[in-house]
Amino acid sequence: MGRHLPVLSAEVLDALAIREQGVYLDATFGRGGHSREILSRLGSSGRLYAMDRDPEAIAVARELEDADPRFQVFYGPFSDIARFMGEAGVAGRIDGILFDLGVSSPQFDDPSRGFSFSHDGPLDMRMDNGTGQTAAEWLAHADEREIALVLRRYGEEPRARRIAAAIAAFRGGAALTRTGQLAEIVCSVVPRRPRAHHPATRTFQALRIFINRELDELRDALAATLDLLSSGGRLVVISFHSLEDRIVKRFMRDHARPDPVYAGLPDMPPSARPSLALVAKPSKAQSAEVESNPRSRSAILRVAERL
Repeated sequence: MGRHLPVLSAEVLDALAIREQGVYLDATFGRGGHSREILSRLGSSGRLYAMDRDPEAIAVARELEDADPRFQVFYGPFSDIARFMGEAGVAGRIDGILFDLGVSSPQFDDPSRGFSFSHDGPLDMRMDNGTGQTAAEWLAHADEREIALVLRRYGEEPRARRIAAAIAAFRGGAALTRTGQLAEIVCSVVPRRPRAHHPATRTFQALRIFINRELDELRDALAATLDLLSSGGRLVVISFHSLEDRIVKRFMRDHARPDPVYAGLPDMPPSARPSLALVAKPSKAQSAEVESNPRSRSAILRVAERL
């Protein structure tokens, strides 16, 4: 397997401010690009933990775990982050946590995973393809209104109703089980404009986010980081679309402010004081990286430090 190119690699390493003997968590191992970079900066007593809910990512991580005693991986979703780090005995002692959100390039490139409208394959879309319902299974029983709501809420799709109606009409004559079928349905009702995104982009994004509960998982994980990070520990998040970034931005902003209930009062309890400090401004990939890795085009990195 070729080595996966991590997005914003140099920026991530700078943001984490890695100490040789520090403790770090890569909460989205993927194919291990960022993890390997972090390990290259750690000393012999440094420690890196990782987690992922994709069985294929875990298989790659197990190989690294066998090869490097400083590394340990956990198999599960974001919502298990506090439990995993509690089991590892590092809650409150982590010097940096990284989230590289969304779908990795290997997941997109594998038609059998069902994430891409560019390659025909089973309409799956599960991050963990061993559990839960597939996109095809949900679409088979969801009513037209539910489908439109998901497309609008998680894809910000302006033609959600029209697409939902087309899906419902298609189901009346055939089973919707393939990514190619879904892409054709969307294209039949959404005009394709020159130099614009593929008409099915928002639909596929919405279904993927919904099927995997990505936004709920992100909210739960971000909340848990406050108890996991050490004083001075860094929270580093790479987002790829506005829904994710909005959650990250608000979380960091809200926890970098004191509780407004106590605004102007002379005595503020510790629980009402800011728990994070924003570090620098959000950053994006430079033109050279975008040219070599187009996926980085929409990436935005935000950093906060635990107080």
